[in-house]
Amino acid sequence: MTATLAPAPGLFAPRLRAMTVGSVALISLLAFEALAVGTAMPTVARNLDGLALYGLAFGGPFATGVLAMVLSGIWCDTRGPGSPMWHGLLWFGAGLVVAGTASTMEVLVVGRVVQGFGSGLLSVALYVIVGQAYPDELHRRIFAAFAAAWVVPSLVGPAVAGLVVEHLHWRFVFLAVPAVAVPAALLMRPGLRSVAATAVTRPSVGAVARIGWACGAGVSAALLHIGGQQHGASALALSAVATGGLLFCAPRLLPPGSLRAARGLPAVIGLRGLASAAFVGAEVVIPLMLSRERGLSPTAAGLVLTTGALFWSAGSWIQGRMRVPASRASLPRAGLACVTAGIGTVALTLLPGTPVAVAVLGWAVAGLGMGLLYPSLSALTLELSAPGEQGRSSSSLQLCDSLGAATVLALTGAVLASGSAPASGSFLVALAISTALALSGTLLATRVTPTPSSPR
Repeated sequence: MTATLAPAPGLFAPRLRAMTVGSVALISLLAFEALAVGTAMPTVARNLDGLALYGLAFGGPFATGVLAMVLSGIWCDTRGPGSPMWHGLLWFGAGLVVAGTASTMEVLVVGRVVQGFGSGLLSVALYVIVGQAYPDELHRRIFAAFAAAWVVPSLVGPAVAGLVVEHLHWRFVFLAVPAVAVPAALLMRPGLRSVAATAVTRPSVGAVARIGWACGAGVSAALLHIGGQQHGASALALSAVATGGLLFCAPRLLPPGSLRAARGLPAVIGLRGLASAAFVGAEVVIPLMLSRERGLSPTAAGLVLTTGALFWSAGSWIQGRMRVPASRASLPRAGLACVTAGIGTVALTLLPGTPVAVAVLGWAVAGLGMGLLYPSLSALTLELSAPGEQGRSSSSLQLCDSLGAATVLALTGAVLASGSAPASGSFLVALAISTALALSGTLLATRVTPTPSSPR
């Protein structure tokens, strides 16, 4: 009698159902808050007479988020992901309550800083939970669900936030989220008990130093945000100092060789940063370009970005249901090739007579590529991590993602502010930078496969 293998459990198998619903809901809430605050903040700043602190309201949580990602990685590897997840939820909720009840802009900024710290703890812990609670064959599918959890808020979050601000009050943008986040987290509690507890160990050598470098990188990233709100010499000075700080601190927070895409895990981390930088760099340019060059309304230009978000979700769904590729490099290479081709296609709309539909098609292809790429890189990060280092690797992946985006946003802002005449020249340069970043990633994608001598 021939034995048959039992089919792999699905994401909604009885033992995983509550964990899947809870973790996807938490990711969705993190995404909603990140996107909704941007819609509400102009009203908040006016009501609290705090326009002078507008940049810090975004840069502050970004800085504490960078620090929290590093701390969460160390914490997960030494004590397991449960404790940093619950602490992250506590800090995240407390920050939202402080911000939602603030009577001055200074207090609101404090709330945002606390909220950012909680988000950083929580996001890394959720990745490590995936590595411990789900079998390897489900990693690409659960990360696809995480990607969809970001896409839906990107479609409806700003609109919902706008309606809340207009018809209720901006405070509800902050105060409504904890009421949903706590039940979502409680859904995960039974599943967390079944996760194999990580043995309590001492932090790895260099952990304290990494916390110091994280502080430096976080402050530098915050200065980039603040510098983007300035003009003239002060903007240039802040951006220069911040960029220098990032270049000095970031390599010390990532696996050795990440910035040169050394084979294996460093290449996976590096590709995530390149992809994030390429996509975000183009995403901030497209609405402005279509409005100024083609006369599209803000709503119409925004619908182009919506197309990219929808195809990102589709790409995530497709890769999650594909058979395991013969080569680890297949999905990253295909995804980055789509991003390269998509951004290059969008740039064609700068040519007179090119239909706007070309931009829609290009951004859809780029979104499809990101959907193929992001979940596969997340799964590879867990697969290539050494035992007991999934926290550090997940932290590095998200750090490279965030810092890559922050750096290219500063560079893109400088290009757009340069005042090239005609304006199409600035748009072309910015899109060319994004295309070059994506193309570099495409050429380096084969390096995610370790050398034959490597244990992984």
